[in-house]
Amino acid sequence: MDYSLVFDTAMEIGYQLAMSGAETYRIEESIHRIMAAYGARAEVFAIPNSMTATVTTPGGESITRLRRIGFHGNDMDTVELYSNLSRRICSEKPNPEIATKWLQETAARRRCYRLPMFLVGNIVASIGFCLFFGGTALDSLVAALCGLVVGLISHLSSKLHINNFFATMVTAFSMALCAYLLGYLGINADAAIVAALMMLVPGLLFINAIRDIIFGDINSGINRLVQVILIAVAIGLGTGVARSLSFSLVGTQPDINAQNYGPIVQCAAAFIGCLGFCILFNIHGIGTLVCALGGTLSWGAYLFAVHLTDPVVGYLFGTIFAAFYSEAMARIRHFPAITYLVISIFPLLPGAGIYYTTSYLADGNMAGFMAKGAETISVAGLMAIGILTVSTIVRGTTVWRQMRHK
Repeated sequence: MDYSLVFDTAMEIGYQLAMSGAETYRIEESIHRIMAAYGARAEVFAIPNSMTATVTTPGGESITRLRRIGFHGNDMDTVELYSNLSRRICSEKPNPEIATKWLQETAARRRCYRLPMFLVGNIVASIGFCLFFGGTALDSLVAALCGLVVGLISHLSSKLHINNFFATMVTAFSMALCAYLLGYLGINADAAIVAALMMLVPGLLFINAIRDIIFGDINSGINRLVQVILIAVAIGLGTGVARSLSFSLVGTQPDINAQNYGPIVQCAAAFIGCLGFCILFNIHGIGTLVCALGGTLSWGAYLFAVHLTDPVVGYLFGTIFAAFYSEAMARIRHFPAITYLVISIFPLLPGAGIYYTTSYLADGNMAGFMAKGAETISVAGLMAIGILTVSTIVRGTTVWRQMRHK
């Protein structure tokens, strides 16, 4: 048995999962289970920047590999492909040469949206969430322009490997300045900016941070949470500077109230916005509709809970529904739950809270800044509790079933 070749295949699968935005436990377990299927014992340690693994063969030989993990993507299709490949290798235990061939075939099957379609995703997501946040048809056109700016700058910064904090700040500044300058034409600049900002909100990082903490990967979880905070700060700095600059150039904008749409329009707008995010997260086929439907139903669950109680319970109930929906779809369709969760939870993410907190600070309204900031942190905390609750229940149920089976 060529354990070195098997180990290389397992490490490549783990590396591709890491580069595509998979959770830490998925990366480590994929390598561990592949090696265990061939009778070898593996010790794997993965963090967002690198992964290290040592394998002990049945003959007592030790092999160690180290891979550096670079810029993380949001490629859910690749996560699904390599997760399925890992399960297939563990189930069938082919010869190492055949497993390597399967790895090459999987790499050849990878699908990625080209730049024009990626920009379409930015535009569709911006239009959907602009309506979702109470914008009009004219506001949606401005939001589409802002989304196009976000898409172009994000694509350029990824090609040039620009620091993520700086790239996020520049993107938020450019998009917000464009919206503020057009705001004097009588549009609701706030709705357009919040819609476009949703594409900068680190939803996948936030979810992976919570799931890493659940599975005991505290180092990775804290690392990701720090990244989430830094990106939120970058968004705030970019939009805040753009707001101050536009006001100094052309004066204060007139206040335009958002539209108060009914639940049906809100859910339809959430569906459209989530469809755009499916493109941004490289989701293909029927999974696009399944994920977008999850976002719609999660927001519907939030509205139902708010009707009965208050927004605090609404965010918690909506997140719990999104998490259960994701786990159910993962088992029905045999794909990773993270694919469904990252889209289903987007309508609940506090993108508007980050923006309005910054706006109050830029205007010198410290009371509003403190109140909105506390509300935004509370929403994020409630969502974390919802994800923790469902993941713990599902994980505990799985372990209990395995124990009973044994």
